[in-house]
Amino acid sequence: MRVKSITITLISIISALASATAQNVVTPVDRDMYPGKVVSNLIASDSDSVADEFRFFFPDTIARRVNTPMILGNYRPMVFDTFVIMDSLKIGKPQKVDGIKSVASPEAFYWLEDAAGVIDLARHARQRYMVDNPSSVPYNERFLPDPPKKYRAEVNPETAKITLSEEPTHNDINMDMTVDFNRRNWLHSFTGSVQFSQAYVSPNWYQGGNNNLNMIANAVFNVKLNPAFHPKLLFETTVAYKLGLNSAPDDSLRNYSISEDLFQVNSKFGYKAANRWYYSMTGQFKTQFLNNYKKNTTDLKAAFLSPSELNVGVGMTYNYANKPKTFTFDASISPLSWNMKTCINDKVDVKGIDPGQTVIHEFGSSAEGKMKWQMANNITYQARLFMFTDYDYYQGDLENTISFQINRFLSSQIYVHLRYDSSTPRQKDNDWHVWQLKEIFSFGFNYKFSTY
Repeated sequence: MRVKSITITLISIISALASATAQNVVTPVDRDMYPGKVVSNLIASDSDSVADEFRFFFPDTIARRVNTPMILGNYRPMVFDTFVIMDSLKIGKPQKVDGIKSVASPEAFYWLEDAAGVIDLARHARQRYMVDNPSSVPYNERFLPDPPKKYRAEVNPETAKITLSEEPTHNDINMDMTVDFNRRNWLHSFTGSVQFSQAYVSPNWYQGGNNNLNMIANAVFNVKLNPAFHPKLLFETTVAYKLGLNSAPDDSLRNYSISEDLFQVNSKFGYKAANRWYYSMTGQFKTQFLNNYKKNTTDLKAAFLSPSELNVGVGMTYNYANKPKTFTFDASISPLSWNMKTCINDKVDVKGIDPGQTVIHEFGSSAEGKMKWQMANNITYQARLFMFTDYDYYQGDLENTISFQINRFLSSQIYVHLRYDSSTPRQKDNDWHVWQLKEIFSFGFNYKFSTY
């Protein structure tokens, strides 16, 4: 009987509210202040009376005119959390409690059955309201923003600095988690690519031409000291190898020619002197692995360690990187530099090395600058400038590389190498004289891994 009386009381209250709404009880002023409908939420409490068991959140103007005994709560719009299909014919019926039906339940469980029936009625009323008034349910629990976080300030006695720490909220789950991070002193990265270009021309093509197939492979390995754990030290080594092959239809002795064969090692060690400046020592070594011949002859142009070049310099290094690490630049100036050239193959003619000699030494100054710019997520521009002089001749190399990353495994690359050598003799059929230029455009496979 108590369940029925509670059910009849709640139904009469909801009917009165609906009737008041139908009679335009809510004034325009009330609508501006409270954009929701009459009933905006229905929640349970811990009181014994029906008025305390549930609260209707609606304007006080409505409460006064309806003259309902319900207690007002905080005004807030209804929030949709989930939808469960409920049978309206079973509103208010006693629920099964702990496996005991209401008919066989002792009096000790009547209060629990009454509460279950009231909760069931409240759920039906809330769902009915959301179905009939969807415009009054402006929020979805799934898309609500996270509550604002709270922080507290504490003084660290070891560093005498104020630190901010986030205060846990009631929604935080207390978990005993221990995460161990290994200290990484060395950072590694590797980039490898194999790219091709191909052209086919039929024998009767009206403009003529030759078939050709070009391939260029590039591998770069870099290792450097982690600046997070060693802020006063600078150490970096880069090992790179580049090989370019071209089909040679104009060469009667070979089917291919070598356009690029370069093995290069660059190292740098420094100790911090001031902000972004380091006392440094730089080293560079480069040579080739394969024999390269002049076209239609057996004359060697280059071979392993013929020539090779080793340069060591002492000076200062400037190092810069922006916060997002999209732009890095470093420059090394070595007023004291030693340069060694070798030629171990007597069939190769190397400029500056007389016949019978295998090694020459030069002393002077050198400078090197490197830049890397992440222009976009898939576009990277890299440049490297190296110069050396013994105050008798000047030598410089400017390398430019623009990489287009199509996806994880495909990329395209433009490589331009400009070289200056003041000791190059002038040739009658060559207008470039001291300047030399090489340009390669390629497309193909790419692979990269990094621990940065």
